[in-house]
Amino acid sequence: MQYQNWGPQDMSAPQKAKLPEVPVERGMVLEDVQSGWVGAVTRVEKSGGMHVVALEDRRGKSRSFRLGFGFLLEGQPIELLPPAPRQASGASVAAGRTASGSVRVAGQRAQVAKASRIWVEGKHDAELVEKVWGDDLRVEGIVVEPLHGIDDLAAAVAGFRPGPGRRLGVLVDHLVPDSKESRIADAVMASPGAAGNVLIVGHPYVDVWQAIRPAVLGIEKWPVVPRGQDWKTGILAAFGWPHETKEDIGLGWQKLLGAVRTYADLEASLLGRVEEVIDFLTVP
Repeated sequence: MQYQNWGPQDMSAPQKAKLPEVPVERGMVLEDVQSGWVGAVTRVEKSGGMHVVALEDRRGKSRSFRLGFGFLLEGQPIELLPPAPRQASGASVAAGRTASGSVRVAGQRAQVAKASRIWVEGKHDAELVEKVWGDDLRVEGIVVEPLHGIDDLAAAVAGFRPGPGRRLGVLVDHLVPDSKESRIADAVMASPGAAGNVLIVGHPYVDVWQAIRPAVLGIEKWPVVPRGQDWKTGILAAFGWPHETKEDIGLGWQKLLGAVRTYADLEASLLGRVEEVIDFLTVP
């Protein structure tokens, strides 16, 4: 009971208006009142126990803000809330399922990492595999590690010393006949100890970015990058996104990765290869 509220009061005074509560959504254009920053929502994440929203302005620059009060939506002040729960759809994660479509193991803690490993070419490959198959891999105790290129794959495999109970699965970009990648893979598989303990698989794309289905990004097909031009730079330029620095490349990839929700957002040619590697490492 608030005793200090007893006594004469001005009943004609207007009550303080409650701001509309609006769940944040990707693509929503907001203005931060304090700084005047205006941008579209590109991602929402939880950091330090609080929700943070990233707003990208028309020049492709991004800044992060804490959710709550202090935002304008279409010129009107709002209270910005965490994202609303997603409704079930063909591309969303069904109840009791992981992003890879497998049955979620309730209450299962991550297993201690086993000696076997999945190697991928780079950081972006590792992040994509983690996003879709991460829950499954933690249950199995399998770690994904980026190689940062496969030119020295033979030496890396020799240093790993594969064998029974210490298997190695390698996912390679652009693994097509008569390519440099296919020659490297053949040489590795001919090395001592590789047979039965090493599996090298690959997808046909120049980069793992292309394993994201174009429709998920709202395009009919991936842009064609002229020969001799850096592929990732060319893709971002075709999208009209910043592309001049390593930071630009990283932010561009985060936009693409943010569009991936489940295995249904990826091409079958990648899905099959990753599942093949997981089976190889987990089936006795």
